Amino acid sequence: MTEIQNGSQVTEFILLGLTGRPELQPILFVVFLFIYLITLIGNLGMITLIRITSRLHTPMYFFLSHLAFVDVCYSTNVTPLMLTHFLSEKKTISYVACLTQCHFFISLVITEYFMLAVMAYDRYMAICSPLLYSSKMSMSTCFWLVSIPYVHGSLVGAVQVTLTSHLNFCGPNSINHFYCTDPPLLVLSCSNTYVKQTALLISAGMNLSSSLLIILVSYIFIFAAILRIRSTEGQRKAFSTCGSHLTAVTMFYGTLFCMYVRPATKKSVEQGKIIAVFCIFLCPLLNPFIYSLRNKDVKDALRRIFGKIIHKRKSNTMATIS
Repeated sequence: MTEIQNGSQVTEFILLGLTGRPELQPILFVVFLFIYLITLIGNLGMITLIRITSRLHTPMYFFLSHLAFVDVCYSTNVTPLMLTHFLSEKKTISYVACLTQCHFFISLVITEYFMLAVMAYDRYMAICSPLLYSSKMSMSTCFWLVSIPYVHGSLVGAVQVTLTSHLNFCGPNSINHFYCTDPPLLVLSCSNTYVKQTALLISAGMNLSSSLLIILVSYIFIFAAILRIRSTEGQRKAFSTCGSHLTAVTMFYGTLFCMYVRPATKKSVEQGKIIAVFCIFLCPLLNPFIYSLRNKDVKDALRRIFGKIIHKRKSNTMATIS
């Protein structure tokens, strides 16, 4: 572990990554490159599909496209540098770049919290107030609802990074992680981290609990409304529109709760690396498939697009032959 002499401030950090075994680095590079590419294709494909399909120009898919955008940014904030470090001997990140990565990570996590909460509220309005849905969920309302998570996430990220920037790092500079994040940074600080740790726990707890409360309250009303539907087919259809969102919520909130709502110790940091892999890579990877495989409108839109592509190719082939 590298030591900084004479109590001077650290100017760069060494990211230890997922494993210190050199023989695994090329394999991990291929695995995570594949995951990243599929994540980009899935989420950007979902955004494109929603934009070009008029049938999907509804509030639900408007919010879904923003969730996909956040997932792309969330994964991109970590993956490129991680992939570079798999193939390089020098696995460093500058102090400024480290704080920047921390800011975007926290901002995007908070944004996703409340984007999922907004999507739950949208489902509540659609199922509990169907006659008022179009008027209540106008385009301007959707714009403001989707802006709140971005603004709030950026503010929380700025506050947390400001607190981190006031800490001193004058000893070890090796971060036991594959990206810059608060828990392993706090372990390295030679300052008193009580204020920062307290602020981190309060922020994580309040944002997680408040966004989760919105989701839970929304679904209490949703399930009550569904149970009042006399048609079995109507109940099934209502449940199916919520199933994808509930799956995404369970995955994301479960992993983030394990990662952040606990004190920063060497043991928790080591465990956090495993949880972070699921949160940063698998959640953004799986979300497009969860929403497409469980959603009839998305599947129909995909069939129409692929049908048009196949028909066009057949027409071009026939024209070439003739």
